[in-house]
Amino acid sequence: MSDETDHEEMRYGMLGEDTSSTEEKLEKYTGEVDWAYLKKHFEAGSMLWVDPSLDLAEVGKAFSDDDTAAVSAWKKSGDLVQPSEPHAVHWEQTEARFLALVVSPFVLAQPLD
Repeated sequence: MSDETDHEEMRYGMLGEDTSSTEEKLEKYTGEVDWAYLKKHFEAGSMLWVDPSLDLAEVGKAFSDDDTAAVSAWKKSGDLVQPSEPHAVHWEQTEARFLALVVSPFVLAQPLD
């Protein structure tokens, strides 16, 4: 192999590149789920509770855009919280349902009425 070939860049993006917009991707990974689905994410520490007053897609977009100012503001105000064991117990007992959005490595969950 020549030096030129050794330094050639690999074009991984060409393999299965998702050309969807951010909004389309967020919609694709949003759905209604029960506590049983979220429990494993809670136990892994990757679940975040989103206050119902917020637009879940907007929060997801802030995560995907790495908008640390918005995320920090929501955390500071209590509108975005990493749930604790008492939350989990309550959700287990009430068979709670959520609107969830996967924004890897997190699962954002918003309670449904």
